[in-house]
Amino acid sequence: MAQAAGGTSATYREVLGATGTLLPVISFFGRLPVAVIQFGSVLLITRTSGSLATGGTVACALALGQVAMGPVVGRLADRRGQRSVVLCCSLLNALAIACYTLGALAGLPTPLLVAHGVFAGATVPGIGPLARARGVALVRRGGADERVVNTVLSLESTMDELSFVLGPALIGVAAFVGHPAYAFGAAALLVAGCGTAFALHPTATALRPATAPAPKEPRARRPRMPREVRLVRLGLVLLGVLLGGCGAGITALTQKLGQEDQAGLVYAAMGVMSAAAGLSMAAVPERFGLALRWRVATAAAALLSLLLIGTQSMPGLYVAVTVFGAVFAPNLITGFGLTERAVPGERLAEGMTFAASAFVGGQAVTLAVAGRLAESHGPAAAFTVGSVAAALAFGVALLVKAPAAPGVTPVAATPSGSGRRV
Repeated sequence: MAQAAGGTSATYREVLGATGTLLPVISFFGRLPVAVIQFGSVLLITRTSGSLATGGTVACALALGQVAMGPVVGRLADRRGQRSVVLCCSLLNALAIACYTLGALAGLPTPLLVAHGVFAGATVPGIGPLARARGVALVRRGGADERVVNTVLSLESTMDELSFVLGPALIGVAAFVGHPAYAFGAAALLVAGCGTAFALHPTATALRPATAPAPKEPRARRPRMPREVRLVRLGLVLLGVLLGGCGAGITALTQKLGQEDQAGLVYAAMGVMSAAAGLSMAAVPERFGLALRWRVATAAAALLSLLLIGTQSMPGLYVAVTVFGAVFAPNLITGFGLTERAVPGERLAEGMTFAASAFVGGQAVTLAVAGRLAESHGPAAAFTVGSVAAALAFGVALLVKAPAAPGVTPVAATPSGSGRRV
């Protein structure tokens, strides 16, 4: 056991040696605003409008804006490099979050709030998935094996989970102290500052844009995404539905029990356990393949999500979400691992942002639908939606086969203008 722990620590040190210690810190705080606005939108709009259904609708619009533009941001990063794309999106997103918050406080009609939400979601710089692509490129460039690549994905998913611990916690503290809008102000400042730092970090060139063809040279066709990538995206959509159902159920149950200000803390409890499980994924042996790993993780999610349906008290809710949290990060880490293994090297950033958008998209639609179900049929209805989605995700996982080829690598410009694996 001690030997395994030592090996895991050495692998994490190898990852930090490739990325540097500052990059993970910048990327963590840079992705934190996404967690704040995704979870906090429901609480902010519910507080200002007095309707959970309206809060879910506006939050859905915000997330759908991110879903629609996320792959576009990734595609631009593949073609033009991460630096200019992230810098532009970070500054626009800071402005969009500020406008969205002011609109909510001013009590704008729902259609205008939806428009502000779409703008805030569409300008998200995608630091999380781009940091995954950048980290994989850095360790691949150094000749790392699959164990190190999996550790990069574990670290990135753990930072995602920690951001979704701190994000709801910030919302909860802001709501308790005064108003959720305080957390949105902090999110705007963070995305402007840390997004700029992430864009200007020297590692931004780890994934080089492909060289443009000469004027008379025909543009090469982009390699197609394999079938496995599409299946994994479907699975991630369903996992997003699962999390969206849980989020709507948590908000509805805490409201029903008169403890609505604890919703962020309940979400944080789930995230803490999920983050701990995510860090431990680096110790999973390579012989426990990605396809088998995803089947086990989705099956566990389907079973443990049943605990939430019958929960009727705050202590029971804390226990149920904490237990359930242990299986969530392994699902996401494995989904991103399968994506990294299967996408063509020239489309790595796009593949990662599309995978993240698939997850967010499932969550977005569910926030709107499950929020209305929870209002009319109670919290158990929202939790049931998530549980059914987890069962369907297990069915998708049974169809996925791990790609035989090694993971994708950064695309470097060559004299001929073609991409090569390095």
